[in-house]
Amino acid sequence: MNLPALDRPAFVLDEAAFRQNLSLIADVAARADVEIILALKAFANWRAFGIVAEYLPSATASSLNEALLVARHMGVPPHVYAPAYVPSEWERLADTGSHFTFNSLGELERYRERWESRGLSVGLRVNPLYGPVATALYNPASPVSRLGESVAGLPTDPPRGLSGVHVHTLCESSAEQTAELIARVEQDLAGWLPRLRWLNLGGGHLMTREDYDLELLVAELRGLRRRHPHLAVTLEPGSAHAWRAGVLVAHVLDIIANGGVETLMLDVSFTCHMPDTLEMPYRPVVRGASAEAIDGHHPYRLGGTSCLAGDYLEAYFFPERVSVGDQLVLEDMLHYTTVKSTMFNGVAHPDFAVLRPGGELEITRRFDFADYEARMG
Repeated sequence: MNLPALDRPAFVLDEAAFRQNLSLIADVAARADVEIILALKAFANWRAFGIVAEYLPSATASSLNEALLVARHMGVPPHVYAPAYVPSEWERLADTGSHFTFNSLGELERYRERWESRGLSVGLRVNPLYGPVATALYNPASPVSRLGESVAGLPTDPPRGLSGVHVHTLCESSAEQTAELIARVEQDLAGWLPRLRWLNLGGGHLMTREDYDLELLVAELRGLRRRHPHLAVTLEPGSAHAWRAGVLVAHVLDIIANGGVETLMLDVSFTCHMPDTLEMPYRPVVRGASAEAIDGHHPYRLGGTSCLAGDYLEAYFFPERVSVGDQLVLEDMLHYTTVKSTMFNGVAHPDFAVLRPGGELEITRRFDFADYEARMG
């Protein structure tokens, strides 16, 4: 992605790379005879939904607001799952979505009259107790997880009227881990699957990563469909759609030197704009710099623009001295960034922009004081 010099921070979507990801995902869906949809929990920039709709049939929402966003800007009813439904929102959700997953057997029964009277397609989230995710904060399948009914405590027969089951245990995971998930679902839900109409394998299938075994994924999904031809199978990856399809452009506002450490003060914030870098934590790639020490390179911490003391990342190593006014590019900054960003401290939100395939950079959204004022009261 060749970027011009920008005068403001911006999240920039690379349309060509985004389309390449979507094309790959659509091809997997066609070859495997499954449905793959967009997960708004990772990417909800609705100005790009027109592009998404060229490749994918729908999206999945975890709140009324997400469901309404899909309905309005993709023009299709979303799949819906929430860890707990808000009673006052249920009727509008029921008017908006196509599939509805309940988080517990108790909640399924409390809403029974509402969904039965409408003839809705409802499912239950099940925790198969398979959690290959190393970071506890992102592991949805621990034995004490609040997400779904543990497979160990399920009744022998599925609840009356249940259409589907939703399982989600992965996070930026491999095809081998999807294969293991499928095997466990088929084993632990052997008595349920023949009586259902759909199976949602959740997210975390990072099929657009360079080393991902696409052929294994397709083979496993085709095998699942062959063994259970009556089941419609859905996947809802998060990171895969926008994987390496965009960046965050930042600028150096100042350089602070204390205790022998130099910190580049940026016009973006890690806590406001990239919270996973502090929560996970993970080290984003900074274009032209190394996260590891290199002889002759210059170390700089990266400091965010909020007043939170911990709003910084430890040193990156640059081949040349950095100056105030220099532009930095943080790679792969579209999934799980804008959806988690905040207006803490009133820090200016980066623009949204799209780099078109012809090289034109289009600013699609610019935030100002009115956005902050509306958010605060």
